[in-house]
Amino acid sequence: MFYYDPTYFLVIIGFLLASFASFGVQRAFNKYAKVHSVRHYTGKDAARKILDENGLYDVRVENISGNLTDHFDPSANVIRLSDSTYNSDSVAAIGVAAHEAGHAVQHAEGYVPIKIRNSMVPAVNLCSTLAMPLFIIGLLLQMMDLANIGIILFSTALIFQIVTLPVEFNASHRALKILNTSAMLEEDELRGARKVLTAAAMTYVAAVLASALQLLRLVLISNSRRRD
Repeated sequence: MFYYDPTYFLVIIGFLLASFASFGVQRAFNKYAKVHSVRHYTGKDAARKILDENGLYDVRVENISGNLTDHFDPSANVIRLSDSTYNSDSVAAIGVAAHEAGHAVQHAEGYVPIKIRNSMVPAVNLCSTLAMPLFIIGLLLQMMDLANIGIILFSTALIFQIVTLPVEFNASHRALKILNTSAMLEEDELRGARKVLTAAAMTYVAAVLASALQLLRLVLISNSRRRD
């Protein structure tokens, strides 16, 4: 069974990378969630201020349940901030809220990488759904061309994640710049926000590496079966 072949260690490495990155962002957020800002801006206040300063008065800021479920939804034109961010005046909350506001600004300005990423979503969702079933069926039926189609479809997810990297790093860069120039955070608080956003960015880097390792594994399995 290919599930137990030696290349499975690549999956384990990817899992460890993703777990380490996830632990890092949770650790950083929890640390700076206990540090309250001197000016007592909440996550909601920070996001609203950044939006208004960029003329994005029509973008709403709403509360959503969960922890670190914060996101910007361009289709609804709304920033949704989690319970741990929305009403919190912590350095971590303000950093995360500013990051999501950075995405809204990207969208309004027509930032090219985010336009590319958004345009890829429907195709990536379809490819991700079909990739592994086609790969597995191809192996089971010894139809290696079908398995290779599965590999190609899987690679679209990796490309999508690579395109996502500049989007996330740029949103954090925008957030930190605005937090600095608007004086919402003190200098030492800004360093804390930077650590939270850097840790969050590393989760995307880890996701790219994990997907690359999985793609390598699929290629190795396919080549091994073809030789057999």
